[in-house]
Amino acid sequence: MPQDQSTWISILEILPTILPLSQRHCPTTVCSPPSHPSTMCLLHPCWSCCCLLLFFSLGVQGVPKDPSAKPEQIHLSYPGEPGSMTVTWTTWVPTLSEVQFGVQLTGPLPLRAKGTASLFVDGGHLRRKLYIHRVTLRGLLPGIQYVYRCGSSQGWSRRFRFRALNDGPHWSPRLAVFGDMGTDNPKALPRLRRDTQQGMYDAVLHVGDFAYDMDQDNARIGDEFMRQIEPVAASLPYMTCPGNHEERYNFSNYKARFSMPGNNEGLWYSWDLGPAHIISFSTEVYFFLHYGRHLVERQFHWLERDLQKANENRAARPWIITMGHRPMYCSNADLDDCTWHESKVRKGLYGKLFGLENLFYKYGVDLEFWAHEHSYERLWPIYNYQVFNGSREMPYNNPRGPVHIITGSAGCEEKLTRFTLFPRPWSAVRVKEYGYTRLHILNGTHLHIQQVSDDQDGKIVDDVWLVRPLLNRMMYL
Repeated sequence: MPQDQSTWISILEILPTILPLSQRHCPTTVCSPPSHPSTMCLLHPCWSCCCLLLFFSLGVQGVPKDPSAKPEQIHLSYPGEPGSMTVTWTTWVPTLSEVQFGVQLTGPLPLRAKGTASLFVDGGHLRRKLYIHRVTLRGLLPGIQYVYRCGSSQGWSRRFRFRALNDGPHWSPRLAVFGDMGTDNPKALPRLRRDTQQGMYDAVLHVGDFAYDMDQDNARIGDEFMRQIEPVAASLPYMTCPGNHEERYNFSNYKARFSMPGNNEGLWYSWDLGPAHIISFSTEVYFFLHYGRHLVERQFHWLERDLQKANENRAARPWIITMGHRPMYCSNADLDDCTWHESKVRKGLYGKLFGLENLFYKYGVDLEFWAHEHSYERLWPIYNYQVFNGSREMPYNNPRGPVHIITGSAGCEEKLTRFTLFPRPWSAVRVKEYGYTRLHILNGTHLHIQQVSDDQDGKIVDDVWLVRPLLNRMMYL
């Protein structure tokens, strides 16, 4: 049920309890005594008058035939299959799921694709019902702009545009990367919308923590967040990983609302983009063990198999990039896991089981994106607290360890996170400003990272090139 509709019903249910029985039938006018002729008369409104007044005060000027069948919260994702794109949206009643699309900006949309709808019942006390629709478009031509709308005969969305991803490894993708963006205080969102309208990106990586929180207010906060990101997410594949703020009801809002590749409910998956293999995983399996310790082991073995395959294909896609929410390292002034020497993500359960640092180092991961800390921090190439710069003059030219980027300052109600007074020896750049990261994968050897500051009107506050040779990419020598 839409929020305004549920609000209206709630008011109708409450009114009988706040109006006395004598005032629920017809209006009566009670004037003050003649000794006070200047006093205005008091009107005791009737029950039906109260309903009418509330009806118009809610701004309801006439209800469409079936308003809840109109699609909203529209967003794209890449299912991992070349020439494809998945469209996901929400309605409030069950409807058919169809996307009409074409290449002409105006006129009819000649192509059709159909999909499925699934019922999602939020875990809050109202047990609100959302119908999540998924349709995958196939046979898209690489680099071509498409126009589409989604819905059914009961209601259609407005038209949106997206550009199909290029095929193969020989092109230069551009991405926006960030985490920790909320419904309140989403500082980076206006600039991200403008960037998207200008065609600056091919995809978005949202590194965990959405809405703050999607389950709040019986999932209405999640609804509002998905509406807010629609100008970006309906035009670009919006790729995600779970964060700690998605944990409620076993990550049910995250699993239901997003459509990621693979068959692990979006908790871990991988995909290819240009000369890069991108791996998304859940750091949260290490912390919310009551949902199953087996998930830690299951994800770890999946990661190892995926990294083995990625290295077998490294001649075609040299870069291996990971994204997970909670960092292995950070120099923030709090008590988060990344501030501890034996962090769970880095060393694993009990400091020895299924740690990720050794795994990522063994398979030559190039770049690791994190969030969780509401700040930006770039580390020197690092392994086991030792800095492995390529050289003193060019530390990121053929580094001997992975590069970590923490980008969690997109903006939320929790504001920014302070740093320790003095940076750690392995910390290269720290920025306590709202913003987000731009990633340009130029080719198989050169990768460009920039940090955009929204506090400084879009100024680039960090700028670095990561360079690695094509040969011997698996091993850090």
